[in-house]
Amino acid sequence: MATRLGLGLPQNRQYDLGRDVPDVARAAERVGYDSVWVYERALFPEPATQGLYGVEGLPWPDSYRHVADPLVALTLAAAATERVELGSSVLVAPLHMPFQLARTLATLDAVSGGRVVAGFGTGWSLDEYAASGIRPIKERGRVLDEVIDVCRAVWGPDPVRHHGRIAQIDSAVVGPKPARPIPVLLAASTARARERLVEHADGWLPIGTGVEQVATQWHALQDLAAERGRQQPIRTVLRVNARFSAEPRGGAGRRPFHGSADQIAEDLLPYTELGLQEILVDVQSGARDAQELKDVAAEVYERARAAGV
Repeated sequence: MATRLGLGLPQNRQYDLGRDVPDVARAAERVGYDSVWVYERALFPEPATQGLYGVEGLPWPDSYRHVADPLVALTLAAAATERVELGSSVLVAPLHMPFQLARTLATLDAVSGGRVVAGFGTGWSLDEYAASGIRPIKERGRVLDEVIDVCRAVWGPDPVRHHGRIAQIDSAVVGPKPARPIPVLLAASTARARERLVEHADGWLPIGTGVEQVATQWHALQDLAAERGRQQPIRTVLRVNARFSAEPRGGAGRRPFHGSADQIAEDLLPYTELGLQEILVDVQSGARDAQELKDVAAEVYERARAAGV
């Protein structure tokens, strides 16, 4: 079976959200993509108080200065499409009030006919946590646990009940319900995060930072699932942040997924051999506008399928 392919929707400064998100989502569906995806970056601290991913001295990419709200973008895509799944890779769940997030995702799934994939992560930005005011960043793991618990309760049968540190629901009818059980996928790279995934989630959202690294994490996750007696398969969606160029890039220093459509397709192949079920290709940051994004997305899709992805 061919690996499923997803496309990142336009959320950055060079795009017109209301016009370009529906346009690109429709184009992705026509080309053959199986899903469309958004990510979350709430703000851009200036001056920076910490490096990218919390790594000292690592600069934030300029594209993070303007990232449209992921749930608004997914709603626009839902209204413009009929088939593609609508996913987040990732939504920084602890920045959101659990009950409101659960209701929004349930409503979006209901109106889209059961196409939402809830991809959650804990995030890393001190400034985003300070701005959200939900809980301190040191509690992000516990907040994510409660987000998942609230979502499962709200999406399940009435009456809904939940008693946690943030949300208190004694007994309530909450609707609309999702069209089907919404899959929860997690970005899990640490031992504790893998435990959370195996015990409470449906799938995994790795990032294409290197085949060996992803393979090591994937094997560790599978081993833990077997150890814990998990029967449910783990769905996988790999995020690839690509940078397209019209001409091939040469030299040993070429970064993975930076280059022509053929080079990007070649870089995808080793990941498919790991048994990952889906690959999300995000090429929005290097495109000048929505037309270029659509053209690049179509070429990458064609070359990837021709290469055997």
